[in-house]
Parts: sequence; C-alpha cells; structure tokens
Amino acid sequence: MVDFDVVDLPETDHVDVGDTAPDFTRPLVNEEYWEDVALSDLFEDGPVLLVFHPMDGAFPATYIWNEIRDRNWGDHLQVVGLSISSPYEHKTFIAAREMDYQLFSDPANEVAESYGIVNDLDGMAGIEEPRPAIFRIDEDGIVDFAWVASEWPDFPDYDAVEEAISN
Repeated sequence: MVDFDVVDLPETDHVDVGDTAPDFTRPLVNEEYWEDVALSDLFEDGPVLLVFHPMDGAFPATYIWNEIRDRNWGDHLQVVGLSISSPYEHKTFIAAREMDYQLFSDPANEVAESYGIVNDLDGMAGIEEPRPAIFRIDEDGIVDFAWVASEWPDFPDYDAVEEAISN
C-alpha cells in the first residue's frame, strides 16, 4: 500500500461556471504525433471537456485517465487532457493507458496559471503542475461545469461529471 499524506490545498480564484475559458495554443499529442493546436479550434466541433492532471506516471493521473477511459466520456463530447509532461511522455502515457484521448503538453505550467489552478509541488523547489481539475467548455468558449481539487490527492465525483456532460 502506498503511504502518503492528504494535504489541503490553498483557496484559489480559478475559472468557474459562466467564465470564458482562457484560450491557449500548445502541442496536442495523440498516439502517433503532436501539433500545435488552439483550444478554441476544438470548440468548432462542439463542447470540450478539459482535464488538468498531474504529470504522467503519477498515480492520480493514472487513476483519473483510467476512469475516464473506462466510462467512455469521449462518446459524449471531445475530451482532452493537459499536464506539464512533454509530448514524448504523453505518447508513452497514451499508449500505456490505451487511451483514445489527446493530451496538451504545457511544461511551463502557464495554462494552469491562466486557469488559476497552479499546484506547487512539496519538496520540489521551483516545480509546479496543475492541480487536478475538470472544465466543460461549450461551443462559445464558456465554462458550464467546473471541478477543481481542494486537497492532494483529490479526485472528481465521476458520476457528477458524467451527469454534467451527458446533458
């Protein structure tokens, strides 16, 4: 059994329901290649579920993406992830998790900063990543569902997310 402490995360002024989702352009990685894509380009095909997750290989990222994969959320809308991991790490993670989802690579964590969800990693000076968070963004770029972790580790209420995305 893994031994770890649950840590309360500080309050955050994150993007919330009714806000315009900050747009960004980053490498979007699939199992074969990556290319720079703007989040707003994805809205053209309908709503997007943007899933911020810890770096690839961390157990919360594995649990989150296994659950999303097993629930087939991509049947309802576009699902994309984002973490500080490199495109190379994302390709390996996608293959290992047998995922049909694409992941944005943001090693500088600037997107998490714009969404107000930065998590400074304990014991790693100068290293930060996004705290786990999920935002459903409609075709107009407006957030209509938001969940942001309040402790570490923390996982979304998957049933609540599923209800929100199936409407």
